[in-house]
Amino acid sequence: MSHPVLHKVLNQHFWLHPHRALYWEEQKSLVLSDLHFGKTGHFRKAGIAVPQSVYKEDLQRLVGLIQHFKPMQVIAVGDLFHSHANLELELFKRWRLDFEHLPFHLVLGNHDILHEKIYHDMQLTLWQDQLHIGPFSFVHEEPATHPGGFTFSGHLHPGIRLQGLGKQSLRLPCFYFTQTTCILPAFSKFTGLAIVQPDACDKVFAIAENSVLPIQ
Repeated sequence: MSHPVLHKVLNQHFWLHPHRALYWEEQKSLVLSDLHFGKTGHFRKAGIAVPQSVYKEDLQRLVGLIQHFKPMQVIAVGDLFHSHANLELELFKRWRLDFEHLPFHLVLGNHDILHEKIYHDMQLTLWQDQLHIGPFSFVHEEPATHPGGFTFSGHLHPGIRLQGLGKQSLRLPCFYFTQTTCILPAFSKFTGLAIVQPDACDKVFAIAENSVLPIQ
């Protein structure tokens, strides 16, 4: 398991992991976004040959994070599933049975369109708009910020472009922190990137292979 990087927000300790998730130490919470489980199956239904190993590797990373941090709860800030039910949903149901006693919170995202009963059958606690814990808010799409608070969101799939000495460049997923928000990287590797343009006071942590790299 790769080593996480510590970042403090409002005197709380958040460990940024290269598996595209963070761990909130004080609340013993694993926080992640945009898992898009079922997306590869959705593409295969459309005749696009995406191997199911992509989805299985995402599930294995999630298992590894849980075994490493041993969280008391998981918070997913939207797009846990990609679309309608398919075979990959059944695989997730089996995975959930292995961790049925681990509370799993889902702030619904724009892709979470399954019938509510399916979520409840998998013992997922649903939040329609946002989840509040102390001064922290967990949402899918970034809202207007509240004075004195801090918001964690997803949806954007943030990335950073690194420029070399020549014309070469590299695009990497990242954790993107402003003074009042953190936009989490997409947990799924089968997603695109939205390149962010950070201000001087922002903090960006790029994810490269098995490392989290502070960029600014």
